Order: sequence, then C-alpha cells, then structure tokens
Amino acid sequence: MPQRTSLADADCAIAQALDVVGDWWTLLIVRDTARGVHRFDALQQELGVSRKVLTERLHLLTDAGVLAREPYQDRPVRHEYRLTPRGRALLPVLIALQDWGDAWVLGEGETMATTEEGSKEAARVRSLVGTRLPELELLDFDGELRDPVAGTPYTVLYCFPGAYARKDAYPPGWSGIPGASGCTLESCTYRDQLAEFTAAGATVHGVSTQRPDEQRAFADKEGLRFPLLSDAALTLTAALRLPTFRASGVSRLKRLTLVVDRERAVVEALYPITDIEESVRAALAAVRRQ
Repeated sequence: MPQRTSLADADCAIAQALDVVGDWWTLLIVRDTARGVHRFDALQQELGVSRKVLTERLHLLTDAGVLAREPYQDRPVRHEYRLTPRGRALLPVLIALQDWGDAWVLGEGETMATTEEGSKEAARVRSLVGTRLPELELLDFDGELRDPVAGTPYTVLYCFPGAYARKDAYPPGWSGIPGASGCTLESCTYRDQLAEFTAAGATVHGVSTQRPDEQRAFADKEGLRFPLLSDAALTLTAALRLPTFRASGVSRLKRLTLVVDRERAVVEALYPITDIEESVRAALAAVRRQ
C-alpha cells in the first residue's frame, strides 16, 4: 500500500470519511460497483487502473466495510465486490458530486431540471443506449419493492422531478426552475395513452425521488393506472448516472425518458425533454419501432 497520512483520529467526521474515500480511485470504484460492475477484471477495464492500485483500493474498501467480497466461482475460487449498506450510504455523496460537476464544472452553476441539447450531460444520458440496467429494486407507491423493469417486452421509465397532490406541497420557487414544471401533464399524458403503450407491448413506470406516500397521493388524485416508483435512495440514479438537481435540500431527477427491453438493455434515451407531450409520442414510437 502507498504511504498514507491517516485522518482516522481527527474529531471531524469529514476527515474521518476522507480517510476511507479520500482519493479518486475509491469513489470511482464505488461509482462503478453501483453501476453493476462487480468483478476485478471488469473494474480494471472500466477504470483503466493498474492491477496493483485496484487491489490496494479494493482491500481498503473491504476493510472499511464499504464493499463485501463475495465468491461467485469455486474452481478456482473467484470473488466479486458488492456494496454493503455502508457503501450504499455513499450514493448520495456520489450524486452530489455529479450534480456539482454538471452545474459548476460542465455548466454555469444554474439550478436546472433540464440541460442544453448539445451539453455533455445530454450526451452522457443518450450514451446509455445499449447499457444494461443492473438488478435492483425500488419502492412503489404502496411501499412494496418492485423491479423497475417489467416482464413485458418493453418498459418505459419516465423520470420526473416531482409531482404533488396539492399545489402548496411544491418546493418554493419550483416554477422558476427551468424544466421543473410539467410533471402533472407528463403523468396524465402517459395515463391517457396507456392503452396504446400496452397494445405495443410496453409497461409504463414513472420514477422520481419523492417518498412513496407523496407519489401515492398524487397518483390517486390524477387517477394514474400504472405505478410510480421512488428512487429516494438514489439507487437507480447512481446505477445509470442520471442527472439531478437540488431543490429544498432534496436531490431530484431531471426530466428524461428511458425505453428498456426485457433483457434490461436501454434501447432509447430521450433527454433533454423540451416538449412533454411530444416526448410521450416519441417514447411510444420507440417501442413500436423495436
């Protein structure tokens, strides 16, 4: 292991945390294991890091309880690395870093629920086509765990910033955030065209970082006939590096739509969305094209 200056005895919790995740390789390993990359060779290929450095950082993260080393093959014995509950608790840290990078490194620092058509953020989302969603579960609006990918040939995942049953429940200044308004219109448009998606072999799921009870109240008010899924723990967001913004202290998904096939591969990624009704038509056309 390289010589490290330990901060573990410092009184500051930030310093103690940095003693575990204080260099870029450790957080990038957490990022990639959240994306479903679990085996040594795959991590090395993804990161472009030397075997020596990767081995050192994996030992550090397993010793700290961020990763668990689990066997996946007997002869010879081989292991893969999975996030523990302690490791999954780092996902909001990763999302906060990504949000800061999108806003202040790649952007101009403006709080937005969308992006420019030619931005690197938009290119990152569109590059998800061909990516496979890792196995994960989200809470639905009844508080039950559910795979966001349905058993039908296609699943449409429309990600939205937030929708509420009462107007006074929206965060202060919501209408002034570019791209934030329109979540009710989007959900109701999917509701009204649900039969067409069903006929085309697609299941529709709405996804936001709201609590399930907030989603349930909204779904009941608008008569939605498909599930809304809560990514409040940022599991899906971190797995796909979906763009977010913060409002009232909460990380919220920017408005985008993914069409996913039965094998969990993304076949269409719509972002940015500037015309909500047109985006629903585009999602339906994408399903029909397959």
